[in-house]
Amino acid sequence: MSKITTELLLERAVPRSTRLRKIETLNLSKLQLKTGDLDPRLFSRLRHLQKLDLSDNLLDKFPNSLALPDLRVLNCNNNKLEDVTALKQFPLLEELTYENNVYLTLNDDYKVMFLLQNLRLLNGKDITKLANHVRRVNSRKLTSKVTAHWEKFFRDQLPEKHTAEQVKSIKKKFLKSVQTNVVYGPSSLSEFTRWRVKMIAEEFLAHSLGLELNSDTEQEEKTDENEEESTESPTEAAEDVAQVVHIYDPLVTVTPSKRKRNHSKSSPGSKKSKTQANTKEEASEDVSAEPLHFLQCHSKGNSREDFKTQLWSCVFEPVLDSGARKDPIVSSSRTVATCGGESVCLIDCETGTVLKKYKVATEEFFSVAWTTLTMVISDSRKKAHNILAAAGRRGIVKLIHVAADFCYGEIKAHKKPIATVCFSPTQETHLFTASYDKRIALWDIGIPDCDYNFKASQLLVLETASIPLRIALVPTCPEQYLLAGCEDGCFAWNIKLDKGQKSRPFEAIFQFPDEESMTTSHRVDGLAFLNDDVVVSKSSKPGCIYLWSWSRSFDAKGKGCQRTMSAVILAELEWSTTDMSYLTLSTCPAKEYVFCGDEKGSVWMYNLSNYTTAWGSPKGKRSERRISPTQILKWPELRVNGEQPPEILVNNVVADPVFTYLVVLTSVNITAIWKKS
Repeated sequence: MSKITTELLLERAVPRSTRLRKIETLNLSKLQLKTGDLDPRLFSRLRHLQKLDLSDNLLDKFPNSLALPDLRVLNCNNNKLEDVTALKQFPLLEELTYENNVYLTLNDDYKVMFLLQNLRLLNGKDITKLANHVRRVNSRKLTSKVTAHWEKFFRDQLPEKHTAEQVKSIKKKFLKSVQTNVVYGPSSLSEFTRWRVKMIAEEFLAHSLGLELNSDTEQEEKTDENEEESTESPTEAAEDVAQVVHIYDPLVTVTPSKRKRNHSKSSPGSKKSKTQANTKEEASEDVSAEPLHFLQCHSKGNSREDFKTQLWSCVFEPVLDSGARKDPIVSSSRTVATCGGESVCLIDCETGTVLKKYKVATEEFFSVAWTTLTMVISDSRKKAHNILAAAGRRGIVKLIHVAADFCYGEIKAHKKPIATVCFSPTQETHLFTASYDKRIALWDIGIPDCDYNFKASQLLVLETASIPLRIALVPTCPEQYLLAGCEDGCFAWNIKLDKGQKSRPFEAIFQFPDEESMTTSHRVDGLAFLNDDVVVSKSSKPGCIYLWSWSRSFDAKGKGCQRTMSAVILAELEWSTTDMSYLTLSTCPAKEYVFCGDEKGSVWMYNLSNYTTAWGSPKGKRSERRISPTQILKWPELRVNGEQPPEILVNNVVADPVFTYLVVLTSVNITAIWKKS
């Protein structure tokens, strides 16, 4: 229930009033208000409101339809505002203050100066002269540059008789190019400049050239600078059009023959010794999985036609009373967090229900990770809560208190996209972020208080030679060593915090077999630990996944940085012969399984329980032959609206810690959930 009622508004009016329509001054400060408390239906009755005080609250944005046509003075000091563009709905605004909103910058000041034509005072300063310059001189200069960019590079690309597709294509290219290449003013205002350039370019295309911009792609692009965040409850999620598509719904059908149990299947032509064949047959007796649900819950704009959104990461929610901090191999809940496109979803694997959905219209999420924090709740008692971190293309980490349906904060971690994130298993507030800026950062995200105030700090920066794709903490010493699979190799760092150096180069790079020799230069797009010592990594070498020993490969006693070490290979797993990258792998240490998807929608499963004992002995020998998969789960013959989805890549596949469910993320916006039977 909203904190704001008719009675509260009448009581908070200055002076107190008996009717909403008579209120001219309203003080709603210090009420712990959140954005959802500002009910447009109630505020629309404040027709004559001229002064509004919303200071000292928890607002992160303004709803777009508050309908306060006569508002002249607005105080938003001491909130958590992240965007100011919604203020354009108050065209008569003359005085605006939003000091102590830590996410707002000088760029936002310039945006409101442009949007609010009557604004005279901003944060107590007279901005009349500067605002006129922004609205006239700045706009004139940028318009000239945008027009010149079109004339020089794009005018001749559009045929005299053009199709709608040609218009859409040229528009997309022009908007991207003009925002990149048109520069004006100081670098501190680059965000504002890009925002204005895009606006001017869209107006130029619409009016000067008569191009229609009301296409779907236009609507998608217009959200880039006006970030919209929302957290949906189960009811709201169910109301989304085409948000979830089950395998059993009439819309999506599966050929019955394809839904029978999958049995072991080796790749054609693979040779196995008698021992290996027996091992595989024994393993296959107790492993079978049935397809449970096929969900389409990350669609852009909730479109049923979206088979382009890529799904990248999923992780099961820890059970709060399981002692997960002390023992990483514990039973988990059946709830999994998945991310891709503009949204993060929480799914009940058994029922296929989308429990919650969190959206950021300008984001493309690449990675999610859970931690459990002991927080102080309102009556001063301490209680454990699961917190979800989500990050992606914008380089920002969103922190979500799932039980409260609340994104309580963000960390602007990198200026380039974040490829992956993970929490320390021993320090619950320590979060690693690996970015396209060729850095891996360690953050202390802090513990939020009962008002969700928190303080994040950067503890360490690890310099990488190329983009880090996957990271893993060494299980036996998670506070000392971190492994990363990168675009150009596999690296290790010493991350111990008692060392003085905050920015550190890598300590070791690992060599792997490459035909007749050893090499360090190869893309490592899959990386995980099978147990305390055995590392599983997938490289750009087609058809092969390596298992190798951390303790026998890494020389902890050696001195100096950037040393080259040879990975002590224990075995090779037979996998697809594709040379396609970024199809990552995962492990289930409790059951000694490795999983990896391929370019045909299949999941390769390897039960390695018969091998790990031998590998763990001091003189454990390398398995001479490649180990074939225990089982390959084939993608069912799904049909949507009578048609098969396009080519299906399995970007990621993850089992819960006790291997009850298997969640498969694809390149076609479908999440598949299998259940072990």
